[in-house]
Amino acid sequence: MSSKKDNALLSQRSKVKESCPECQQQGRKGVLEPRRGKHGPFLVCSECDFLKPLGNHDGHVVKALGVACPECQAELVLRQGRYGMFIGCSDYPQCQHIESVEKPELDPTCHSHLCPECGLGQIVERKSRFGKVFYACDSFPQCKFTLNSSPISGECEQCQFPLLVERKSATGSKLQCANRKCNAVQKVS
Repeated sequence: MSSKKDNALLSQRSKVKESCPECQQQGRKGVLEPRRGKHGPFLVCSECDFLKPLGNHDGHVVKALGVACPECQAELVLRQGRYGMFIGCSDYPQCQHIESVEKPELDPTCHSHLCPECGLGQIVERKSRFGKVFYACDSFPQCKFTLNSSPISGECEQCQFPLLVERKSATGSKLQCANRKCNAVQKVS
């Protein structure tokens, strides 16, 4: 929300004294006072810990998609939220269904590797919140196996770990064991 809208909401609310719904139920005389936070203006009770946001933070509707929601059969819409674009149900907040806009695409050149830690998931390419590429097990959060370099099929000569990573240096590229306890270096054959 822009600061002009925030100021307008706060100035309107400061003139009207609203009583707290929780304090009314308990027989107290709490009054809602306007405050400004990092996610926009809100009302806070002077007696208890009741909070009420001012403004709509459920995501701005960008476009109706014309597809039925799989949970409630209402229409799905494209929304702009705090963390980017997403697909959500038009019947929000009664239906909480959301989907990511970006579907993970399978790269045909990428070879899938079985996770050596849990043995159930596949090692997939991911991006951190800063945009750095890393490789992790797709059964996260149950398995927390990660690699910073691209995994290569092969077995470590010392510890027989089933994955290797390629390390490039000024002297050339070498294969290193993906096991953090071993880190044995092998020559590229």
